[in-house]
Amino acid sequence: MTAADGSGQPPRVLIADDQTLIRTGFRLILTARGIEVVGEAADGAEAVAAAHRLRPDVVLMDIRMPNLDGLEATRLILDRLPECRILILTTFDLDRYVYTALSAGASGFLLKDVTPEHLAAAVRLVGTGDALLAPSITRRLVERFAAEPDRAPAVHADLTALTPRELEVLTLLGRGLSNTQLAAELILSEATVKSHVARIFAKLGLRDRAQAVVVAYETGLVRAGDCGARRDGPA
Repeated sequence: MTAADGSGQPPRVLIADDQTLIRTGFRLILTARGIEVVGEAADGAEAVAAAHRLRPDVVLMDIRMPNLDGLEATRLILDRLPECRILILTTFDLDRYVYTALSAGASGFLLKDVTPEHLAAAVRLVGTGDALLAPSITRRLVERFAAEPDRAPAVHADLTALTPRELEVLTLLGRGLSNTQLAAELILSEATVKSHVARIFAKLGLRDRAQAVVVAYETGLVRAGDCGARRDGPA
């Protein structure tokens, strides 16, 4: 990785979408803002091959593509390149495939009508190793699909490994709080909060905050309506 290793360099990006116009537009937007686009892919199979060959920091991944969909492509890429970050592209936020992609390790999602400024900011954010979570949208997504009675949990987590404090931190993560908000809520330093978060990720085998939110809902730590008053914004 380049951006996530602390070098401060812009992330290298692969764009995977079956629509040429989308790929071209995103390439122009990112290139104009100093972000290198190292390749493009028109379907999931091409995305997997290109990711293995080019080793991008971030993949912008459409879900509905021919030959191999973006969901399976996400799994295959992260299985081989766990340091890669994947941003899911979708036309609407309440998409069950987006939820499954987050569970599989995607670091966030973007609507295809995203503004140029938001697109570049999102790519830079996940390129640092963070997750892109707008709490209000992510909350609605997770509340809708985590609660389905006939669906097995997408993320299997044994919470018995966590200390009471770590359970408290995971609960607040699930409610969409940032590290700054966590520190204020728990009366801790941000450094201590980061340590708790890192230990939670290590114990549960989570990639980032996106999977932590999924776990918090699927294990019942957070339930629908628990965080309706929380402020929206990136986590």
